[in-house]
This record gives sequence, C-alpha cells and structure tokens, in this order.
Amino acid sequence: AAEGCEAMAAQEPRSLFALSAVAVSRNMGALEQDVWALPGHLLRRLLPLLSVFRLQRAEPAARRAGISTQPIWRQLWDDVMKTRPPNSESITCWRKKFLETFFSNVLHGVLDVSSDWRLKEHHFSPLLHSSPDVSQLTLCNVLQGAVELTAEHNHQVLENLAASLQVLKFQHLLSSDHSTRCSLVVLLHRLIHHGSVSQVSMYSWPVPDAVLLLLILSMSAGFWRSGNALMYHNSSCGLCREEDKAQSRELAQEQSEGGGCDRRVWSDGENQNSPSTPEEADVEMDGCRADAHLNSAFSRPRSPLQNQACDEASSEVSYDHNSIQGGSSSISDQPSCCSVLQKTRRRLKSTVGKRRRCLRRSRGRCSDPEDLYDFVFTVAREGNSGLMDKNSAKEGENAENWTSSSPGSLHADHAGCKKTGGSAGIFTLKATHRFRSVSTLELFSIPLTGEMCRTLSNLLSSWMSLENLVLSYNGLGANIFCILSGLRTLSRHRDCRLRVVCVSDVYSHVPCMELVRCILSALPQLHTLSLGFDLKKQLERNRPEGNPSFSEAEIPESCLEQLEIRFPREPLQTMFLLPVLKASKSLQQLSLDSATLPCSRELGLLLEALKECNPNLKKLSFRDMNLAEHQKEVLLLLRDPVLQEITFSFCRLFESSTAEFLSEIINTVKRNSSLKILKVPGNRLGNHRLVALADIFSEDSSSSLCQLDVSSNCIKPDGLLEFTKKLEGHIQQRGGQIPFTHLCLFQNWLDQDAETAQEALRRLKAVCSVVTDLWDSSQALADYLSVM
Repeated sequence: AAEGCEAMAAQEPRSLFALSAVAVSRNMGALEQDVWALPGHLLRRLLPLLSVFRLQRAEPAARRAGISTQPIWRQLWDDVMKTRPPNSESITCWRKKFLETFFSNVLHGVLDVSSDWRLKEHHFSPLLHSSPDVSQLTLCNVLQGAVELTAEHNHQVLENLAASLQVLKFQHLLSSDHSTRCSLVVLLHRLIHHGSVSQVSMYSWPVPDAVLLLLILSMSAGFWRSGNALMYHNSSCGLCREEDKAQSRELAQEQSEGGGCDRRVWSDGENQNSPSTPEEADVEMDGCRADAHLNSAFSRPRSPLQNQACDEASSEVSYDHNSIQGGSSSISDQPSCCSVLQKTRRRLKSTVGKRRRCLRRSRGRCSDPEDLYDFVFTVAREGNSGLMDKNSAKEGENAENWTSSSPGSLHADHAGCKKTGGSAGIFTLKATHRFRSVSTLELFSIPLTGEMCRTLSNLLSSWMSLENLVLSYNGLGANIFCILSGLRTLSRHRDCRLRVVCVSDVYSHVPCMELVRCILSALPQLHTLSLGFDLKKQLERNRPEGNPSFSEAEIPESCLEQLEIRFPREPLQTMFLLPVLKASKSLQQLSLDSATLPCSRELGLLLEALKECNPNLKKLSFRDMNLAEHQKEVLLLLRDPVLQEITFSFCRLFESSTAEFLSEIINTVKRNSSLKILKVPGNRLGNHRLVALADIFSEDSSSSLCQLDVSSNCIKPDGLLEFTKKLEGHIQQRGGQIPFTHLCLFQNWLDQDAETAQEALRRLKAVCSVVTDLWDSSQALADYLSVM
C-alpha cells in the first residue's frame, strides 16, 4: 500500500502540470509574456501544447532558453500533413518546411484549418502569418492562387511574399480567363519587379497558352510597364509612382538643356500610332500590337525608354525588321537618331496601321481582354498558321546549313531564327531601363514553337540579370540555334551574368560535341554547361560521323568549370572532345553519360587528354557506359593523385571481371589519399563484393575515402550486416578513427529480411551517416518484367 501511495505521489506532479499546462495554453492571450519568462525546463514541456500561432511567437523565447522547436514542428508535419516529405533527410528547418507547405495547401484549398485544434487559434490568419516563411511557391491549373493573393483582403500577404519569396513555380497550367490573367499581371509585377523573386520555373505544360506563356516570360525578364500592372485592379503601385516622378524630373531637366531628339516625334497624342522606342517599333512591325497608348492613358511617360532612344539607335541591335526579312541593314546603320525615328514612323503607318485598332483607354478598369497584351505581343494570327508550318519545315535544312558552315558562327538568320514572312512575337528589348528581372529561368516539358523560340531569343538577348538557364524537353530541334543566337548577343554585353546553361531534349539534331563546341564559342564565360539527349534524329541528308575541319578548329579559351554531356548513344570520339578540353583549362567536373566506346583505345585517349589539358579536374563521372572491358583504364583513374570524386554509375564494372580485379580496386583505393568520394551504383556488387570493400578501411590503409555509394547493387540484409561487422573490426584496429562518414544504399534488396536489415542499419548508423529508402524489390522486379 505504501509503495502504491508513493507511485501515485510520483505521478501527481506530472498530472497537475499537465492540467496546468492545458489551462495555460488556453489562456495564452493573457499569460503570454509570463509564459515566455518561465524556466527552460517548464517551457520545453509547455511548447508542444501551443497552437501554431503561439508556437511561432514562442520562437524568440525558446532560443533564449536554448530550446529547439524542430521536434515540435516535425510532429506537426506528421499530424497535419500526414505525408512523408520528399528528401526529408535534407530538411534543415522543419518550421519553415511546415509553414511553407501549410501556406501552399491553404492557398489551393487542399487543407482544412478546422481539421486540427492547433490551427484554429482565433488570432491566426493562415495565409498572413505563414507568408513571411514562404521562400518558394507553386501556382498551378487555372491560377486560382494568383487570384486569391491579389485580392484586396490579402494585400499584406502579398507584401510579405514580396519580401520572402525567392522561387516562383508554375505547374500544369491551363487556359484562364481575362480577370485571372489580370491578377497574374499584378502578382508578377509585385513579386518580380518590386519583390525578391529570383527564379521562375515552369513545368509540364503540354499545350501552352502562347499569350500566357509569353506574358510570364516577358515579365520575368523585367519587360513591362508599370501602367499595365496598375490599371487592371483600379489600384496604383506606389513604387512605380515614385520611380516615375523621379524619371519625369530627369526628363524635364534634359529637355530644358535642349538634349535628345525632337520631342514631337515621341509626343503622346490620343491618335498617336508610333511606339516610344525603336525596339517597340520592331514589335509592331512584326505583327505585335504594341501598347502605344499606355503612357497617354496614365499621363506618365516612361522617360528613360524615351531618353535612351538616341543612344540605342546608334548602338548594336540584335534583331530588326529588315534583318528578319533577310535584309542586311539594321537600326545601327542609320545616319542619325531622328532619321531612325521618322523612318520607323513611316514604316509603322504602312505596315501596321491598317491592322491594329485604335487603343483608347481610360484610367478605369480595362474593357477589352486583348488590351492586356497589346504592349508587347499577341499570338500569331490564324492566317499565319500555314506560314508557321512552312517555316518549321525548313528548320531542318537551316540547321544542316548552319552546322556545315564555320563552327561557332551564329547569326540571326540561321536555323530557327530565319523567317521569310510576317511574324508574331518578334521584338527586341534593347531598352536600358526596365524593371527588375529574375536570375534563373527554368522551362520543363513545355513545347516551344518556332515563334516562341524567336521571342525567347529576343528576351534573352538583353536579359542582363540572367545567371541560370534551364531548357528541358521543349522540343527545340533546330530552334536551339535561335536560342543560342540570343544568348550570344547577351554574352557580348559586359554586364552579362550568364554562367549556367542546361539543355536536355528527346532528339538531338546535331552531334553533341558540335553543339558543345558551338555553345562554348558563343558563351565563353559559362561556368557550367549541361547537355543531354535521348535519341539522335536522322536529318534528311546523311551526315558524316566525323568532320575533320570540326575536330581541328580551335575554341576560344573559356571559363568552363563543369561539363556534363548525356549522349544519345553516340560514340565517344576524343578527337572531337579534345578542343573543348583544351579550351577549358579551369575544368573541375566532367560527366559523360550514355556514350559508346567505338574502340578499346578510346577511353585511354580520353584519360591522356584529361591529364594533359585539365590538371585541375576534381570530379569525373561515367554513367551508363560499358566499362567491362576497360579494367586497366578504371584502375588508372582510381590511382589519379588529383581526382577527389569518381563515379562509375551502371558501367557494368564487374560483369566479366575476376576476383583479382576487385582486389586491385581495393588496394588501389587504399593507397590513394586524394580520393574522397567513390560512387559505384548499379554495378552488380552483390554481397561478397560489398563485404570485400570494407577492407578499404583496414589498418594498413592510407585512404581518405569518406563517402561510398553502393546503390542498386543487389545487396541483401545479411551481406550488409557482414559488411558492418567487418567495418567495425577495422575501426577497432585503428583506434576508433576512420574518415568514412557517408554510405548510400538506395534501391537494394534490404526488404527481404527486415529484422536483419534493421540490425545492420542500426550498427552502421553508429559508424557513419546512412542514406537508404523503403524500396520494394519485388515490385521493382515486377515492373521490370512487365516492360520487357
């Protein structure tokens, strides 16, 4: 009985505390400041009982007390989201992860805040209080999220996002109505032009709405006038107003000094049809209905665009109407600024005057849906659809002619950029004053037509802030050279920041090495270049596999540090790769994927070239290449005293090897003190070879290997356990000190004996960090057999 009383007494304080904590959590409005002053051990037990609103407010007090709230946010994720987040091992802040996902789910209506008591705090506004923690946001379908965010009651939410949002994604977009697009205009204007968004990504848009796509691209490039963004919600952008006032003062000052062109040429009368810059004249001359009345509607001309007219007329312009039509003249060839403007006006009246309607606008909400895009472009008219088909039919011939010309020469009239008739969507963007633009543009699985590529090329030609460009599965074909032409124009600017270009697609119209050579010749300042193609497309005329002049031609010295090439089952020919290696003295990472080796000497020639041309190479990767008959070269690589990371991924290393080859690999790695990371996924290691690899860390080893990747190697739980025991023995022999820190075990057969696998993983995690997954090997085998 006495023992029972003592047990009850021991439980009483906990029960009393629990009751008190619940009472306190329900009255936090009155007790909040007193709670933050509680001792750490009490605060730690109280925090899990708080709502999301109070838990956010408790962060400063928790930090002062040395308490981490990460376990609480992690538990919140499990209770509210009820899913396992992808790459959960790499999540460093569960608070941010939870609030960011919570914001997105509430915005898109997939989470009911009444589903959990911790979300129902009456002071808690889900979007408002979670928005400061949102650094990336995805808008999808019919852009209902854009409509919600630009609603009047979410004004402060939008202001918070303007400060916090870094990445804006669009996924599975569908056609939307005019009011939704107007909301998107306001959203992009605030988040990009006056916000902190640095990356725009678009995913999975099989049939893109051309107008909507171009709208997103142009605003991401900073090409937009504040008036367009202001007029659609009957609201005014204070940031734009202040900016325009300053510009108006500058304009007045310049006009008082008598500088610049004749103001009458650029006057904003009601019936004016001339654009405000020569570049916009080109827009309209190419079938784009430029918004010539925007400044008139707001009585606030964008003065820097006007003031720069003289300077721009005498500077280089990447495209103009004549050059697109096949002529050789350009704006820079004209004798004077004023003659350019007058000629522009005359051409405008004859070319476009009959086709464009007069755009009269008031300060109120716009009444015509098409007015939203008049300032830059509209999609090609139905009458031009046949012309577009004819042009696309000629793109293969243009690509053939381009690649047969001098390597590296890119011109606007080559490949996809050449047109023989009127176009829609062609415009130049030479204006020096534009809104803020993003630094990263990513387009995944979005088909780009010839028209779209030409427009994108023009956008890219003056996108000074662009640092990263990713084009993946866009069906570019020969239009890749049109994109490249715009990038080449961009690279000529001293303020060009482009450093990363990644292109992948189903078909390759030209051999990969020719394309690599052309890109590096056009963009010598690149630091990272990644190319990948699935299949090689057969052109109308059979192309010879090797071009002697191509292999001998030199490439200008480049700044390339990382080169990744995924070949469409093309043979690896070192003679074509050699000029690239010679020009890339700073190369540190090289990855070759899916190349075939035409002869036994080819890999040896490559290693010799790397040793001679790229002494600073630190990482070398081979993927999906048959190296079964190249054991000598594999060992040479593992002996390299400079390489720090080597990858042999699905290279069939042990397909026809002997036990001696495995022993040589182990002994070579043991003697190499420079190699830090070895990745051998998909090479059929099996249990016995994995166990043998543990000898890399034996007592007599001088290896510095810290990461080992043995994913997809048919490893079973008993083999992993034996490897673990052997590794533990070596650690004991070395006094508990080995450099090994990471082991990757993805997609192995660890589900065949869950108990043994758990024991092996438990013991391994005491030695190093283990990354694995819940992979169902039987299902994987069934999937494999089903597609055989």
